[in-house]
Amino acid sequence: MRAAFILGFWFWLASSMVAIAAPRHAPQAQIVDGIVARIEDDIITLSELRELAAYQKLLDGRSQSNEELRSELIEQWVVNNAATTARFPLPVGTEVDRELSRVENSFPSAAAYERRLAAVGLTSETVRRVIKRQIYLARYLDYKFRSSIQVSDIAIENYYREHLVPELQAKGQQAPPLANVTDQIRELLIEQGVNERTAAWFDETKPRMKIELEPIDASTIKLGNQP
Repeated sequence: MRAAFILGFWFWLASSMVAIAAPRHAPQAQIVDGIVARIEDDIITLSELRELAAYQKLLDGRSQSNEELRSELIEQWVVNNAATTARFPLPVGTEVDRELSRVENSFPSAAAYERRLAAVGLTSETVRRVIKRQIYLARYLDYKFRSSIQVSDIAIENYYREHLVPELQAKGQQAPPLANVTDQIRELLIEQGVNERTAAWFDETKPRMKIELEPIDASTIKLGNQP
């Protein structure tokens, strides 16, 4: 969440169960969802973890480990809880449309995008919902921390001299004048500051919360209605 959140966070899926009765056999319970974490009086489900993994595969071709995905979802829960408690406004449709278009346009064609959706097991509606959640959480963190971050001219000059120029030179490119990239560097440093304050906030907040981790194993995950 700390960098990914930047993109979630994230509107949770409900856990559920079905009992399937086979002919001439006693009814058997099948797990169609499970619990991977309990946080305060809420839960994080296996389907949420799988959905986040699928979304990461859609964008990057790979996903984090199950433990990293669960940690991401827990942090998304923390942000979402704070945002909803503060009655932070949801993103408008045009914001979601713009980000969804960016994702779709990152593929060679609409057909390629649809094939990739099918391959990772997502629908366009699910992608839109995940994007809406990520925008919401990222905007809340920006709102919460941006105003406290001050970037000095010296910090901008240091980044330009110590990072940007060497990186471009290593690629055989000439660095533009500092004046031409000052605003971009300032925004980058602000985003880094937001990420650093977000990480510190998580480290301070999560230990005060009741968080219980469950096994991430389809054969051992507890049923959704068990205590």
